[in-house]
Amino acid sequence: MLIGSRSFWVTKKEKRMDFWKVGFLCFLWASSVLAIGAVELGRHQPTERISGSAGDVLEDDPVGRLKVFVYELPSKYNKKILQKDPRCLTHMFAAEIFMHRFLLSSPVRTLNPEEADWFYTPVYTTCDLTPNGLPLPFKSPRMMRSAIQLISSNWPYWNRTEGADHFFVTPHDFGACFHYQEEKAIERGILPLLQRATLVQTFGQRNHVCLKEGSITIPPYAPPQKMHAHLIPEKTPRSIFVYFRGLFYDVGNDPEGGYYARGARAAVWENFKDNPLFDISTEHPTTYYEDMQRAVFCLCPLGWAPWSPRLVEAVIFGCIPVIIADDIVLPFADAIPWEDIGVYVDEKDVPQLDTILTSIPPEVILRKQRLLANPSMKQAMLFPQPAQPGDAFHQVLNGLARKLPHDRSVFLKPGEKVLNWTAGPVGDLKPW
Repeated sequence: MLIGSRSFWVTKKEKRMDFWKVGFLCFLWASSVLAIGAVELGRHQPTERISGSAGDVLEDDPVGRLKVFVYELPSKYNKKILQKDPRCLTHMFAAEIFMHRFLLSSPVRTLNPEEADWFYTPVYTTCDLTPNGLPLPFKSPRMMRSAIQLISSNWPYWNRTEGADHFFVTPHDFGACFHYQEEKAIERGILPLLQRATLVQTFGQRNHVCLKEGSITIPPYAPPQKMHAHLIPEKTPRSIFVYFRGLFYDVGNDPEGGYYARGARAAVWENFKDNPLFDISTEHPTTYYEDMQRAVFCLCPLGWAPWSPRLVEAVIFGCIPVIIADDIVLPFADAIPWEDIGVYVDEKDVPQLDTILTSIPPEVILRKQRLLANPSMKQAMLFPQPAQPGDAFHQVLNGLARKLPHDRSVFLKPGEKVLNWTAGPVGDLKPW
């Protein structure tokens, strides 16, 4: 509907935007006291707890609640791969490496497998990188099968449950489906030998073949030291309303458009590239982390997969994450109150993104910022070196502890077999 005037016509939407520009200036003053410095958790800022979730559950101590046996595999499954390409230590899939290192020195580790609640197989399946630093998943299924064949031959513990008391870290785009393109990942499905195991993975989407029931969804790896080096003064006002840096189209892999991000990123660009409240671009400036600390909302849209490191970065830098990924399962969703700290926007509603965000009352925004300032919230998203209480390592252990004691159905009867060792694509059956 249009509203008339003696000299011009203006839409309700435009009037609303003008109103918000004025209101945003007032909001900047109010929110400047909550400008969050992120990784340095000891800062004095207003925070808010949510009883039973962001406070209590995130601060649970898993020590004493479970014991983990770490299989000692030949170095070709882990250390030698890392020596070949140290870039694996800094990419967003590095959780598999740091989880291994953490468990080797963790007090939950047991050297006696007979007393173990869980068994962990350290296989670095994402550490096969292209020159551009992207992981190639094509050898991963054979590598994982080889490791499982090894532990099932050398130890009795896999065979008594066929992996139901084992967990694996599988941080690929689509987890243990081991492919970066969704259609092919769905076609492949989860590696058959992992059907009974607990998967610790970054991929999470409801009603998806690549997310099995009981999986633990974790945040992607983001280097804590790198983020710490880009902190800005905590009193810095948040002068950017909406912020995003990244691809809107992937011409190389999706030349016709519409498939990448299911068109959601393209819709962001087409609708808001000229909107003064939206600071969006494909350029990735050296001030990227600083800019996030100056923003109120940070867009976290799906790409090829529904998750990305932006989610971690937004939480760490106190920028309210705007989650655009239908049916996404977010990290540690049983402990982190995502609905209270973020904003969910359906992919189909992206063209109304400006109206949705400008409709949120300032007091709601301020409360989300107070919750984001909770140190336990930030700590839960990081894999720091060395590990710290309440960090992502401990959240994984908490998730495993909450699954105990194992149900009797976990243990197979003598001679009973469930898994089909010859199932899956023919190429996966070749020796690694």
